Amino acid sequence: MSQAETVSTPARISPLRTLGLLRSELTTTFRRWRTLALLAVLAGVPILIGVAVKIETSDGQSFGGGGPEGGGPAFIAQITNNGLFLVFTALAAALPVFLPMVVGVVAGDAVAGEASAGTLRYLLVSPAGRTRLLLTKYATTMVFCLVATLVVAASALITGAILFPLGDVVTISGTRISFTEGLGRALLIALTVAVSLTGMAAIGLFISTLTNSGIAAMATTVGLLITVQILDQIPQLDALQPYFFSHHWLSFADLLRDPVYWEDLTKNLQLQALYAAVFGSAAWARFTAKDITA
Repeated sequence: MSQAETVSTPARISPLRTLGLLRSELTTTFRRWRTLALLAVLAGVPILIGVAVKIETSDGQSFGGGGPEGGGPAFIAQITNNGLFLVFTALAAALPVFLPMVVGVVAGDAVAGEASAGTLRYLLVSPAGRTRLLLTKYATTMVFCLVATLVVAASALITGAILFPLGDVVTISGTRISFTEGLGRALLIALTVAVSLTGMAAIGLFISTLTNSGIAAMATTVGLLITVQILDQIPQLDALQPYFFSHHWLSFADLLRDPVYWEDLTKNLQLQALYAAVFGSAAWARFTAKDITA
């Protein structure tokens, strides 16, 4: 591709054109059957958990399990008393595997999928410009992160309201807050979970710029996620684990403390910002220098 085809003049770049490109990317992404199927799977996770808890407690006994520090399993024991806890449980169950996997699929396919379909060159000729196109792809992936997280939270809230009672929320600290405040914290937790996926999204976008095969990019991104999750469980690597992008993901549980414990939450947000900056820059450096042939 010639330089004239890939470089847009400043006069032709406008906010309206950028918004149009973003709207086009969002429409394309959320109209794909694959995207809708992924969101349907995510919506099914809280339903399965809620039904399982309901069946397990149908004889009047409480649901067993639960960690001492208010992690995902600890939330399960509270679902029968308050269906709002299904939101926290579903997010804790989906965050380590399901949410990052679907984000990895979307991010990994962002650039490589266009290349494999033969549409990447035409997007650059439109003119989109490489930097603007890459930023649009990342913004689209981030919107998907938010939508995917909210789908899990909304499905959990609806399922919890149908199967279990709703009421005041007992925090991990043992204090009681109103249902309205608990609902607000649930929304804040969902937003935190979405932001926690920004590093993963940047990694997937970078990998997507390295190949012209969408399937290879998606598989590599998901494979990297699984590898990091395994390494994060090996005690001998405890010195490195705080730097893994997934290490502080479950720190959102600290939003259910009274007062909120911010230390691990802040570490998580800082780590995601670092990964987004590093791999976002790497993706930009690779994509702007890449020879586009498809």
